[in-house]
Amino acid sequence: KNTMIYVLGTVPVTVMAAFIFAVLLNNKFRGSGLFRLAIFHPSILPMVSAATIWMFFFTPDYGLFNSSITFLGYSGPQNWTSNPNLALISVMIVAFWKNAGYYMIFYLAGIQNLPGTVFEAARIDGAGPVRTMLSITIPLLRRSTLFITTIAFIGAFQAVDHIFVLTSGGPSDKSTVLLFYLWQQRFENLNIGKAAGVTVFLIVILL
Repeated sequence: KNTMIYVLGTVPVTVMAAFIFAVLLNNKFRGSGLFRLAIFHPSILPMVSAATIWMFFFTPDYGLFNSSITFLGYSGPQNWTSNPNLALISVMIVAFWKNAGYYMIFYLAGIQNLPGTVFEAARIDGAGPVRTMLSITIPLLRRSTLFITTIAFIGAFQAVDHIFVLTSGGPSDKSTVLLFYLWQQRFENLNIGKAAGVTVFLIVILL
């Protein structure tokens, strides 16, 4: 259940955000290169490093999230990684921050390789930005979307590094996903049979 929530909660949102970032940053404007760098930069960090950075954001009392909540007038800091209702969400936030820029690069490359004559014809016919995006950009990028969605889906099932750093699967297994559960069964519980069963199940899903 946790794995499916993680996959369904990260893949569509991350892919959609990557597309929006690519469309916006494909336009030339002052500082566009800096914005591209800022969005892409998290993808070059190891997942463990990204999770360590976000540990500061999630820290109770003085973490960035709780400081923002206090500033907005809400009382009572949240312990994001130790709250059963927030632990998995915290892990998903880190995955989104880490991967959105990486997928954006694929979309950006796809958009820049689209034929300019098609967009010029659309402008002559009076198509606005929204109509152009819905009728031309998105259909022409369907192969890029398929590729990005596939690697995002596989990557979501491989999530384990930041879970070790942020929550260690807790509290009460609320952030334990399949790969982390596999590691627990094999190396903590030394249950090789169950670990092998989980491995086969995981392979079948990915295939």
